[in-house]
Amino acid sequence: MTTLRIGNASGFYGDRFDAMREMLTGGELDVLTGDYLAELTMLILGRDRLKDPSAGYARTFLRQLEECLGLAQERGVKIVTNAGGLNPAGLADAVRKLADRLGIPVRVAHVEGDDLTAAHPGSLAAHAYLGGFGIAACLREGADVVVTGRVTDAALVTGPAAARFGWQPGEYDRLAGAVVAGHVLECGAQATGGNYAFFAERGHDIRRPGFPLAELHEDGTAVITKHPGTGGFVDVGTVTAQLLYETGGARYAGPDVTARLDTVRLTPDGPDRVRIEGVRGEAPPPTLKVGRNRLGGFRNEVAFVLTGLDIEAKAALVRDQMDAAFREAKSAPADVRWDLVRSDRADAPTEETASALLRLVVRDRDEAVVGRALSGAAVELALASYPGFHVLAPPGKGAPYGVFEDVYVPHGAVDHVAVLHDGRRIPVPPAHDTLVLDDLPEPPLPEPLPDGPCKRAPLGLVAGARSGDKGGNANVGVWVRSDEAWRWLAHELTADRFRELIPESRELPVTRHLLPNLRALNFVVEGILGEGVAAQHRFDPQAKALGEWLRSRHLDIPEVLL
Repeated sequence: MTTLRIGNASGFYGDRFDAMREMLTGGELDVLTGDYLAELTMLILGRDRLKDPSAGYARTFLRQLEECLGLAQERGVKIVTNAGGLNPAGLADAVRKLADRLGIPVRVAHVEGDDLTAAHPGSLAAHAYLGGFGIAACLREGADVVVTGRVTDAALVTGPAAARFGWQPGEYDRLAGAVVAGHVLECGAQATGGNYAFFAERGHDIRRPGFPLAELHEDGTAVITKHPGTGGFVDVGTVTAQLLYETGGARYAGPDVTARLDTVRLTPDGPDRVRIEGVRGEAPPPTLKVGRNRLGGFRNEVAFVLTGLDIEAKAALVRDQMDAAFREAKSAPADVRWDLVRSDRADAPTEETASALLRLVVRDRDEAVVGRALSGAAVELALASYPGFHVLAPPGKGAPYGVFEDVYVPHGAVDHVAVLHDGRRIPVPPAHDTLVLDDLPEPPLPEPLPDGPCKRAPLGLVAGARSGDKGGNANVGVWVRSDEAWRWLAHELTADRFRELIPESRELPVTRHLLPNLRALNFVVEGILGEGVAAQHRFDPQAKALGEWLRSRHLDIPEVLL
C-alpha cells in the first residue's frame, strides 16, 4: 500500500525553532508541514502590516528555512506551510531570494484568494479558511515549497494527500480521513504527550516531546507516530485528546469535506503508533468561514496585592475607592472588570503565600481614558487605602486589543488560486456539492453502571480533558479510558452538571456532544471568552486550562473506577 509520510514542525508562531531540523534529520518524510497561524496571530500580523505593507508573514519560518532548505532538498522533502499569513506572495518571494542566495534550486509556489479584507470595512484582517486543493495544484505542478495564507489547519495535510493519491473533490471518506490526521498533527507536540492530562502517570520522558507525523494511505486511513528516539509518546489517549481540541459536535466542517468525528476509530498499532480508520465524510457546508479581526479599543490593568488578614474587606475598600474615582473622572472607562484571586493561605510561611491578587481590567475606545483614568486613580491611593497597599506593577498607557468574529460567505465569494513557481495561475473551483450542517440525532447512551459505593473525588482521577478557544466560545473535550468509566461519564457529566462544576458557565449556553467511539464528551460553552482571545476577556483568555479546572472539581465517583 502506498504510504505518504507527512510530518509537522510547528503548531503555532513561536513553536520550537529547531523542530524543522529535527523532523528533517530524524527519519523518513515525504512532506513537512508547519502551522503558524491562529486567531491572535492574524491580528498580530495585521498590526505588523500596518507598520510595513511588505510584512504580514511569519518571519521565523524564513530563519528556520535558512538552516534547513538544503536538508529538505537533499532528502526530497516537500515543505507546505501557512506561514504566509496575510502576505503569502511576499513570503514566497522571500523564500526564492533566500534559495538564490544559498544556491539551492527550488520551485516555490503559493496559494492566494483568502484575503477578503477589502470586502469587510473596518477590519484589520478578514480571511476565508481555504481548503487543500490549491496546495494540491501547486504540488502536482512540481512545487518544492508551498506557501499559503489562511487555510484550514488540516488543509496542510489534505492538500499533499490529494496531490499524491490523485483524490478529487467528492471523495469525501478519503478526504475526511486526511482531515482527521491533519487535525491530530496541526498542534505539534500536543499529539506526542505535550499538554496531556495523564502526563504524570507515564514512564515516558515528556520534557522535550518530539513532533508527530502521519503515515497516510490512499484509502484515507492513517497511523499517527513520531520519529524514533524523540521524546514524548503517542498512544490512543494523546490522539484522542488532540482530536477533541477546538472541535465541537460530530460534524467537523471544512471547505473540502465535513468529517464525521463520531465515525473515527482509534486502535494501538505498536509502540508510539495509533491507527485511525473508519472515518466517514460528507459534502462541505454551503459557506466558508471567514475570520475577521478588528481593533476593539484599548485596555489596561492593575493587580492590587492584598496581604494577610481582612482580604475581602481590603478588596471592598479599594474597589469603592476606584469606582468613586471613575465616577468623578470626566471620562470613565466604558468597561470595568474586577477579579479577586484568593491565592492567600492562613498562617502563611512567606509573604507571597499570604497574599491575594485583586485584578482590575478596564477597556475603552479612547486610549487616554484607560491610561490616565486608571494610572492616576490607582497611584493616588498609594498612601490612602488598605494596609499594605502595593501593586504588582504600575499601570502603563494602555494597549490596543483586538476582536475576533466569525462571518460566513458562499464558496464562490473567494478566488482560490494556485500561483506556480513560473507565474502561472491555476484557479481552484469552489465545492460543487454542499450539505447544510443540520444537527445529528443524539447517539444512544450506554447502559449505566450498577449502583455501588461512591467516593467524593476529583473528576480528573478517571477522566482526561483538553480545552481551547474558537472566537468567543470555548470547548472542553472530556474522555475516559475504559468502557466502565464511559458508562458512568456519559450519564453523570450532563450539561447541567458541567454548569454546576464550572460556575462561569451557569448563565451561558452549554451544548454537550457525545462521541461514543472515543468514549468522549465535547462541551461547547458560548460566550465565555467574550470577544475572543485578543480581547483578553478572562484570566485564561484562550480557555487552555478550562479542562484542567473541570478535572479538579469534585463529584461522587464510583469506587470501582478509582
